[in-house]
Amino acid sequence: MEGKIEVPPYFLCPISLEIMGDPVTICTGITYERENIERWIFISNKNTCPVTKQLLTGTDLTPNHTLRRLIQSWCSLNASYGVERIPTPKPPVNKSIISRLISQASDSPHMQLTCLAELRRIASESATNLRIMESAGTVEFLSSLILANSGSSTREEEGDEKRLLVEEEIESRKPVEEEALSLLYQLQISESNLKKVFRGENGSLLEALIRILERSHNYESRVFALELMKSMLDMADPPQLISLKTKLFVELVQILRDQISSKATKGALKLLIQLCPWGRNRVKAVEAGSVGTIVDLLLDCSDKRMCEMMLVVLDQLCCCAEGRAELLNHGAGLAVVSKKILRISHLGSERAVRILYNVSKHSGTAWVAQEMVQLGVVAKLSLVLQIDCEVKTKEKAREIIKLHARAWRNSPCVPKNLVASLAALID
Repeated sequence: MEGKIEVPPYFLCPISLEIMGDPVTICTGITYERENIERWIFISNKNTCPVTKQLLTGTDLTPNHTLRRLIQSWCSLNASYGVERIPTPKPPVNKSIISRLISQASDSPHMQLTCLAELRRIASESATNLRIMESAGTVEFLSSLILANSGSSTREEEGDEKRLLVEEEIESRKPVEEEALSLLYQLQISESNLKKVFRGENGSLLEALIRILERSHNYESRVFALELMKSMLDMADPPQLISLKTKLFVELVQILRDQISSKATKGALKLLIQLCPWGRNRVKAVEAGSVGTIVDLLLDCSDKRMCEMMLVVLDQLCCCAEGRAELLNHGAGLAVVSKKILRISHLGSERAVRILYNVSKHSGTAWVAQEMVQLGVVAKLSLVLQIDCEVKTKEKAREIIKLHARAWRNSPCVPKNLVASLAALID
C-alpha cells in the first residue's frame, strides 16, 4: 500500500506512525490512537505529551469523530489500492454495568463465574475498559474473591476429617479463584491500586497469593500469582520487605525446581534478586534451598539471560555465611561457578568472580584453596587478568589470587607457567 498511495500525515498516530482507527485528542490538542496514548499515560505512567513534551493538566481523552470519519472516507475511496476500511470503534463500557456485575457476583455466589466471564469479555475489548473497570472497584472486588476462595492452611490438631472437609471446600472454590486471579492480572493494575491492595485491608492478599503458589496445580494461576506478587512487592516499603516470611522463599524455590516455564523461572529469579538484599531475606532464601537448586539449574542452563540472573542471585546469597556454606557443601558449587567465567557475558563473569571472591575472603580454608586448584580456577583467574574484562572483575580476580598465592604457588597442581605470576603477586 505504501508504494502505491501516500497516507495523509495527520491520519497517522504520532506514537506508532500507523493509521488511527480510534483517534482521541488530549489536553494539549494533539490527537493519538486511543490504545497508544492510554498505554503512554496509564500503563507507562508518563505525565507529558509525547509530541509537545508539555505537562498534562488532565487525562481526559476526547474522541475525534471528525478525523475518524475523514480516515474512514479516505479508506473507502482508496479501497482499490487494497486499503481496508477502519470500522467504527465500539464505545467504552458504562461504569454502571461494571458496578451491576460486581453487585450481582457479591450477592449471589452461584453467579460469580458467570459475572467474572462477562467482566473478562469487557476487559478484553479495550484498554479504556480496563481503566473504567479499575475505577469502578473491580480490583478490590477481585482481591476479596481471591481472599475468600483461597482458604488457609489447616492445623494438625484439627483432625484428618476436618482437614479433608476444608480441602474439599477449597477445591470446589478453585474455578472462581482462578478466574478472579486471571482477571486481576489482566487488569494491569495502576500503581495507586497496587499500594491499596498491599497496604490496606486487603494486605493479606500476599498471603493468599503464596497459598496459590503452594497449592495450585494450574500453571497459569501460579504464573499470574507470581507476577502479581512481584508488582505488589515493587510498591512495598523496606519494613514490609524485611518482614517477609520464609514460606514465600520456599515457594519461589519450588517454582525454580518445577521449571514450569521460562517466564515463571525468570519471574522467581527476579523476585529473589529484588528481595534478597533486605534484612535476613538472604538467610531465608538459603534455608528454603535456593543455593542447591540454582547450582543444579546452572549445570544445564544455556540461556544467557537466565544464567546471568542465577549468578546474580548466587552472588547475593554468598554475601552471607549460610549461603557460602551451602555453595561449598554442593559437590558442583565451585565447579559450576568457575565454569561460567568468560563463557556467558561480562556481567556473568563479574558475578562469578565476585562469588569466588566472597568464598575466598570469608570461607577460604586450605580445602577451598586446593579445590580451586583442582577445578582450574587459578588458570581461569589468570586469564581474566590478561583479556578484555571489566576493571572491577580484574580487581576481584587479582584479590583472589593474592589471598591464595602462597598456597597455590607451592601446589604441584598449578601449571609451572603460572607459578611466576603467583610469586609476583605475593607481597
